[in-house]
Amino acid sequence: MRIGIIREGKVPPDQRVPLTPAHCASILERYPYVELVVQKSEVRRIQDSEYAAAGIELADDLSDCDVLFGVKEVPIEQLIPGKTYFFFSHTYKLQPYNAQLLRACLDKKIRLIDYELLKRPGGRRIIGFGRYAGIVGTYNAFRTFGAQHGTYTLPRAIDCDDRAEMESHLSKVKLAPGTKIALTGHGRVGNGAREILESLGIREVHPVDYLREDFGEPVFTHLDLVDYNRRKSDGRFDFEEFCEDPIGYESTFMAFARSTDLFIAGHFWAEGSPFLFSREDVRDDGWRISVVADISCDIDGPVASTVEPSTIADPTYGYDPLNECRVPFGTAGSIGVMAVDNLPCELPRDASADFGATLLQHIIPLVVEGDAQGILAGASETTSEGTLSAPFAYLADYAGLNGN
Repeated sequence: MRIGIIREGKVPPDQRVPLTPAHCASILERYPYVELVVQKSEVRRIQDSEYAAAGIELADDLSDCDVLFGVKEVPIEQLIPGKTYFFFSHTYKLQPYNAQLLRACLDKKIRLIDYELLKRPGGRRIIGFGRYAGIVGTYNAFRTFGAQHGTYTLPRAIDCDDRAEMESHLSKVKLAPGTKIALTGHGRVGNGAREILESLGIREVHPVDYLREDFGEPVFTHLDLVDYNRRKSDGRFDFEEFCEDPIGYESTFMAFARSTDLFIAGHFWAEGSPFLFSREDVRDDGWRISVVADISCDIDGPVASTVEPSTIADPTYGYDPLNECRVPFGTAGSIGVMAVDNLPCELPRDASADFGATLLQHIIPLVVEGDAQGILAGASETTSEGTLSAPFAYLADYAGLNGN
């Protein structure tokens, strides 16, 4: 087997890699019968010279590889027919901007395995960049908070060499004693966010105490679904019922919005679930939140102030509650919004190391040794015969297989 690491071709360029030089060296040591080659690239934060120093082969042409690993969508003209590809394709939710990519994989008889669909038998995702989305997003939250109030200044994460340098700047964060911070989400994103809050030494308090008490120091609370959702009929919460059908539930987040200065949104939101807060809620006289850091970044969704994504180059904007629109950051009366939708790209070395460690531990053995549990099969949207895999037959119209 010959494995290739492709250069990222999507524009704007992504500096991450699926496997670092150390990961590649580990594969070759563990599987001496496997060959591995890295496509030369001037885009990556990890340089070609670092792969060469680790004894990894470099090449421009990967057409002799069997399996190819990337990160983001591969430009159609760069797809090599007849290969197995791993990357984030953003197709299984019928994203309109990638329909032609899926069709090209079918036409070129490419087996497309989407990282996002790699799941354990119980249904839990195996791999992702969520942890670093939470880490960078929360750093950006404090960067935005300082800029909104003019109290301190932090550099951009992407201008730091690594996470250690980024976190060294957190010593500049100065918060008023009564500052309250609310965080949602208990998955990879939420837990990554907690790492930054804990590194700042901010004390965590129970949601009930958070609402009832004022503290003489900055505090944060980490909210779960039960803390900001309730059944309309009796005010209670049933987790299984909520996950199965949330139609009978409503949000109680406004209680926290009246007690919070900085809101960090790291939750997963399912279609049909209650919005955390609406545009009308933001005009409530008791509204207190001055900055929303929306790591989840669902546009026109559960966090009403997120009207569009922001970018690494221009990471913040203002939300005008009266006119319900984006305005320049710092506009009087506006809420500061950070809604960058590709946060891990700001720390490409660290994010790549974290992602690659999981890939090395849980996915590479399935590729090389065999997929007894069908994990790879379950994430394969297309087959090497140029057809959709059975679980993804619903993508036929989307891919234009029915004359559409």
